[in-house]
Amino acid sequence: MLKTLSRYVLALLFIGAGITHFVAPASFLRIVPPYLPAPLLLVYLSGAAELAGGLGLLLPATRRRASWGLLALLVAVFPANVYMLQTHGAGLPVPLWALWLRLPLQLVLMAWVWWAGQEAAGRPATV
Repeated sequence: MLKTLSRYVLALLFIGAGITHFVAPASFLRIVPPYLPAPLLLVYLSGAAELAGGLGLLLPATRRRASWGLLALLVAVFPANVYMLQTHGAGLPVPLWALWLRLPLQLVLMAWVWWAGQEAAGRPATV
């Protein structure tokens, strides 16, 4: 029951964030580190990955792959979190303490995504 609820919460978070990448890309553009090419393309690709991963968590047939994909995405976007900290929010109104807290919380989110992507004990894994 808790795992099912977690999957729905994570799916909602990732789907919502993914949609936001397309309808309001400006704030995401601000946090793309300047050394990365094609910032708008990266914002759209990460948004599409969040949408796909969020939806994938809801389906047993794709849950495990979606979990691994979201883990890869969270690793890939970690430089944006570091860049936000280095630039004190990249012009966004985020308190410095929250920027510091965001870094270890990314690890917590990764653990949550991994856990939610695993099948319950006693149930066959779907590939």
